[in-house]
Amino acid sequence: MSRTKAQSLSRMGIDIGKNTFHVVGMDDKGNILIRRCFTRVKLIEYLARLPQTTIGMEACPGCHWLARKAKSFGHTPCIVPAQFVKPFVKSNKNDLIDAEAIAEAISRPTMRTVIPKTTAQLDLQALHRIRERVVSHKTAVVNQARAFLLEYGLTIHSGIAKFTHDMPSLLSDEQNELSPSMRDILIDLWQEYRSLEEKLLHLRRQIESIADADGIAKRLTSIPGVGKLTATAMTAFVGNGQQFKSGRNLAAWLGLVPREYSTGGKQRLLGMSKRGNAYLRKLLIHGARTCVLHLNRTTNFLGQWVQLMEERGVHRNKVVVALANKIARIIWAVMTRPGAFYLQQREI
Repeated sequence: MSRTKAQSLSRMGIDIGKNTFHVVGMDDKGNILIRRCFTRVKLIEYLARLPQTTIGMEACPGCHWLARKAKSFGHTPCIVPAQFVKPFVKSNKNDLIDAEAIAEAISRPTMRTVIPKTTAQLDLQALHRIRERVVSHKTAVVNQARAFLLEYGLTIHSGIAKFTHDMPSLLSDEQNELSPSMRDILIDLWQEYRSLEEKLLHLRRQIESIADADGIAKRLTSIPGVGKLTATAMTAFVGNGQQFKSGRNLAAWLGLVPREYSTGGKQRLLGMSKRGNAYLRKLLIHGARTCVLHLNRTTNFLGQWVQLMEERGVHRNKVVVALANKIARIIWAVMTRPGAFYLQQREI
C-alpha cells in the first residue's frame, strides 16, 4: 500500500478466519482503499507497520486476541456483535464483503461494541464454561443410570441427593433383578459420576480462590443472591461494568427486561427478552429464587420489596425475574463504585 493511501486510511474491517484474514480499509468518506487477504503471521506484520487507525472485527473466537495485538501496535480495536454487522452486508456474501460490512458498521456513532477481554477474564471464563459442561455431563450420567434401573424395576427418586444415597445400596444388593452385565455397566456409571463430582469440587475450589483474591468479586458477594460463582462469572463476562451507562443497560443486556413490540404510540410489553448471556441470566435467576425463599421480610431491603410484591398478588415467577433484574442493577452499582458494598438491612 502506498504512503498516501496509508495516511488517508480511516478505519479497517477484518473478517477473522482460522488461517486467513480478509481486510478492507476505508477513508473518511467510505471509499475503499484496501482489499487484501493475509495469513495470521502476515497480518500481524502488516498491522505493526500500519499507521494508527480504527480496526473493527466481529465478536467471535479469536477477536480478543487480535484486539490485544492491534492495541499493542497503537491501533484502536472495535469489536462489534455479529447481529449488528449483518444489516451492512450488501447482496451476496463472501469474506471480503463481510470485512467491508464490518468497516461500515464501526463508522456508525451509535454502534454497540464489545470491550476486549483480558487474559485473566478469558481464563476465568474458561473455568466457568468447563464447569457448565461437567455439570451437564453429570446430569446426563445420572439420568442414564436411572433409566437403566427402571428397565429392571428399580427406581431412584429425582435429585442428586437421592441418587448418591441410593445408588451404592442398589449396586451392592445381590438380591435385586440386575443382571451381571448391567451391574457392571452401572458400576462404571457410578465411578464416572464420582470422578465428575471430584472434577466439580476441584473447579469450585479454583473459582472460590479467585473470588477471594478479586476485590470486585469479594464486594459483589455482599449482595443477596450473589455467591462466589455468580460474582466471578460477572467479573469474567462483564469486567468492571464501565461499558454500561446504567444498571438498567446491564439488566437489558442480560435479557431480564420485557421484550417490547410497540407501534403507533401504543406500548406493548411482552415476556422477558432472554437476550445476552444465558449463563449469567440463569445464575441471577437462581440466586433471586433463593432470595424469595429465604430473605428476611422485616429488616432486609430486598425482603421487604418481595413482601410488597407478594401482597399485591404478583406471581412468584414474575417476582423472581423482577428481583433478578433488581440484583443485576445492584451489581452494576457495586462494580462501578470502587470500594462500595451492598447494605442489606437498616443499621440499628
